[in-house]
Amino acid sequence: MQYNMASVGYMRANDFTFDIMQTAIDFPNEANNISRYYITESTGNGFWNNSYKWLKQVKDMKDAAISTNDKNYEAIAMVLNAWIYSNLTDTYGDIPFSEASQLDNGISQPKFDKQKDIYVQLLNDLKYANAIFNTSTKLAGSDLFYNAQSDTNGILNWKKFCNSLSLRLLTRILKKNGEVNVNERILEIVNNPTTFPIFQNNAESTKVDITGVSPLMPPIARAVDFTSSRAVCDFFVETLKNNNDPRLSLFFSQAKNLTQATIGYKGAPAAYASGTTFNYQPSNFNQSLATASMKLLIYPYAELQFTLSELAFKGIIPGNAQIYYENGVKAAIEQWNTVVPANYFDNTNVAYNGTLERIMLQKHVALFFVDQQQWFEQRRTGFPVLPNNGGLLNDGKMPQRLLYPPNPKILNTVNYQQAVQQMGGDDINIKTWWNQ
Repeated sequence: MQYNMASVGYMRANDFTFDIMQTAIDFPNEANNISRYYITESTGNGFWNNSYKWLKQVKDMKDAAISTNDKNYEAIAMVLNAWIYSNLTDTYGDIPFSEASQLDNGISQPKFDKQKDIYVQLLNDLKYANAIFNTSTKLAGSDLFYNAQSDTNGILNWKKFCNSLSLRLLTRILKKNGEVNVNERILEIVNNPTTFPIFQNNAESTKVDITGVSPLMPPIARAVDFTSSRAVCDFFVETLKNNNDPRLSLFFSQAKNLTQATIGYKGAPAAYASGTTFNYQPSNFNQSLATASMKLLIYPYAELQFTLSELAFKGIIPGNAQIYYENGVKAAIEQWNTVVPANYFDNTNVAYNGTLERIMLQKHVALFFVDQQQWFEQRRTGFPVLPNNGGLLNDGKMPQRLLYPPNPKILNTVNYQQAVQQMGGDDINIKTWWNQ
C-alpha cells in the first residue's frame, strides 16, 4: 500500500500537476492537453481506479487490526485512509466513501457521499487514531514510512503524520469555519503538542525512500521517459531564478540556443499560443529526479511549516508567521540535500513580506512532486497567480475539479447521476464544497 500509493502520488505530480500548475509541459506541442486546461473524463481515470484499489487493502488491514485488537495497525489504517480519501475528494468532490469497498457486504453500487460529510468523518477518524496509537511498542511487520518495526520513534512519527495531516485537511476547509469547528480543532492540535504531536523536522516528513533495489524501484522505469518531449515552464524556472535558488542545477538542465550553446536556465511558456516559434531549446528536468536513490514525498515537513505560517498570518493560531515561513523555505531546500545559502533571505524575492501570496509561492515550490497538492492549494487560495500565455482553454480559468471517470458513470449510473445533481453538474468549473 505504501509503495504503490506513494508511486501513484509521484506519477500524478509527473503526469498532471506539473502540467496544470506550469511546472513542465509537453514540448514542442500545440495540441489540446492538460497544460491548456483541456480535461477529459480519462484525465483522472487511473488515479480513481488505483486509489480505490488500495483503499480496499486499507480497509482489509483495518478490519484485521480490529479483529486482533492491534491498535497501532488500526490507527495506521485510519491515517492511510484519510490520506488517500482526502486526495480523492479534493480531486472530484462528492465520491463513494461510506459504502465503498463493501462488495463483500453485497454493495456493488455505493452511494456518493458529500464532501462535507467525508471531511468531517476523516477528521474524526484522525482524532481517534491519534488517541489509540501506542508509542511504546513497535509494529509486527515492515513499514516504509517510518521503519516502525525497528525504530523506537516509529509509532510516534506515525502519530505526528496523523496530526499534521489533520492540519492539512483543516486548513483546506478554512472557509467552512462555523459550519465545521475548524479553528477550534486547529488550536486544539497546535496548543497541545504533547497530546497532538506534529512534525518537528525533515527527518519526520512522510516519504518513501527509493533505493533502486527491488522492490523499491523508481516509479518511472526508464529515466529517459521522464524527459522525453518535454520542457520545464518559465514560471517555475523564473521563480527559482529570482530566488537565486540553490536547487536550480539539481532540478533543471540548461537551455541551448540554435547553435547548441548553453544559455542558462530558461523555460518555455506554458500553454503558449498557436504559431509561437522558439529560437532556443528550453531547459528540461534533470533525469536524476526520476532515478534512485530518491524520495517519494507524501507530506514534507516544509508543507506543515507553510501551513502554520498561513494560520499565524491569519491570526488563527499564536506564533510568528515569518519564523514559520523561513523554517518552511529552509526545510524545502534541505529536503533535497541542498544547503541554504548565507544571507538567502536578504533577497527581496524570498524575504517574508507579510503577504499570503509570498507564503503560498514558497509553499508551491516546496510541494514540488507532492501528488496534486500544488493544484489543491492554488484552487483554495488563488496563489500562485499563473500567467495566461495565450493558449489556455476554459476561458483561462483554473479547473476546479476533474470529471468523474467512465467506470462510475457506466457501472454506478443512478448514484453517479444523483452526485452530479447534488454537486450542480459534472463540470470542471464546479467548485467543491470547501471552496464554495
